[in-house]
Amino acid sequence: MNFDEYCLQKAAPPGSSTYYALRQAPVARQPLLTALFALRREFEETVKETTDPTIGRTKLAWWQKEAAALAAGEPTHPVSQALAAHLPDVQAEYPALQALIAGFEMDLDQARYLDYPNLRRYMAGVGGNFASVVARATARDPSQAQVWAAPLGEALMLAQIVVELGNDARHGRIYIPIDEMQRYNVTAADLINRKYTDAFTELMRFQTARARDAIRKALDALPVGERHSQRTLRALGALALALLDEIERDGYHVLHQRIALTPIRKLWVAWRAARKH
Repeated sequence: MNFDEYCLQKAAPPGSSTYYALRQAPVARQPLLTALFALRREFEETVKETTDPTIGRTKLAWWQKEAAALAAGEPTHPVSQALAAHLPDVQAEYPALQALIAGFEMDLDQARYLDYPNLRRYMAGVGGNFASVVARATARDPSQAQVWAAPLGEALMLAQIVVELGNDARHGRIYIPIDEMQRYNVTAADLINRKYTDAFTELMRFQTARARDAIRKALDALPVGERHSQRTLRALGALALALLDEIERDGYHVLHQRIALTPIRKLWVAWRAARKH
């Protein structure tokens, strides 16, 4: 297996949303974007699938060294080797990769967030940074990409919080701010024990509406001149909106299952979004 095959298997197995979103990008840019999504998946696995925070920190520290090795032209990991092969200016993106790792490190420091501003620091560190790196990879004007890409990255994370709520809770992570749960009279134990109540429904209605509004606002803010270059991010936004609609139709039953779109619907939503003017 070469490094491109490794990245494709890691980031975008056939049928996944990422798979269909990546296929909307220019063919020449797909290997680079796939490597970036594979890198994000490596970080996610490091912090979310490691039960011992000490081991997680050790692994992230290794990735910090690997990012430095990548910048120095000496990558050893398949994902880093793919980035070295496809990223036009590795050293220019090195600070962003460092910031992305630091964002994921927050997952090892806290599993709950007191309020929305607190949560936004995490979403900016992970979602905003990542979307900016992805946007710069294909942007006509990379110097301005962070301005419009970071809000979309944060918005996509708001949707992910809704989608992954049950799975995250089972692993001891609750991204809905504590003050918002208190406002709706929903406890952490309710989420962990998969307790559906009217209060939970109202909480989820609020979370879903906020995520939906944030994604739409971020998509609308994409510069007209960049809409064609950002087909992958636009497809991800459309897929997230379609999934939020599906979750809403299902009555927000996300605690005991992971609601998903069918592959054929993902293909259609991604294709249509990428071609929308």
